[in-house]
Amino acid sequence: MTLQVALVGGSGKLGTIIAQVIDELDGFEVSRKLTSASGLDELDGADLVVDASTPQVSVDVVRAAVERGINVLVGTSGWSAERIALVRPLVEEAGTGAVFIPNFSLGSVIGSSLAAAAAPLFASAEIVEAHRDTKIDSPSGTAVRTAELIAAARAEQGPVSAPHADQRARGQQVASVPVHSLRRPGVVARQDVILSGPGESLTITHDTVDPAQAYAPGIRLAVPYAATARGVVIGLENMIDIGIRPRA
Repeated sequence: MTLQVALVGGSGKLGTIIAQVIDELDGFEVSRKLTSASGLDELDGADLVVDASTPQVSVDVVRAAVERGINVLVGTSGWSAERIALVRPLVEEAGTGAVFIPNFSLGSVIGSSLAAAAAPLFASAEIVEAHRDTKIDSPSGTAVRTAELIAAARAEQGPVSAPHADQRARGQQVASVPVHSLRRPGVVARQDVILSGPGESLTITHDTVDPAQAYAPGIRLAVPYAATARGVVIGLENMIDIGIRPRA
């Protein structure tokens, strides 16, 4: 049986990549692509909703899918732990699955997991993320997820040291971690997590060079997983075994 996928944001950069990957997956077919001109009633009859829209639209897409009893895979940025908490009761009550993927890149997931594993050993942690100047939201969903993982890993030690965080130039604090966002032409996506302690620092860098090639393996894992998931699942790390299990 071929599962029918409703792809929201199918004409965007990420949506185009997702559509191409799904076309190559056995057992899945993109039966409809929703754009900004589409109504959410077009989700009716789908077996799986894949959301690659915008942060402003995404929450409505998730709620519409859950209300229809359809599992949803969310690749849209902007979903913090607080925002996910708003829809978690709806997902659990409906008995469906909502899978949130801050970044489909395997390298990015590994980098964030390494940062979380190292965080308890360093008092200071800051994130610098860079994306092209057309990216709407900041901080990026990847940076938010990384900061939340760092905070969870440091539950026993407490928040990271972030002096003078009240000054705007110190970045936006996410789960106590200062995050600095760059938006400039000539870059695809890059994240540096800088961990510092007495006399030393450790920088964990992930650089996306070709999104289509970087995201495809993660999309291939996430789509079948999301089709049968139950409850709320956050992060591609739930679908791969890298020997490090983040605490959130």
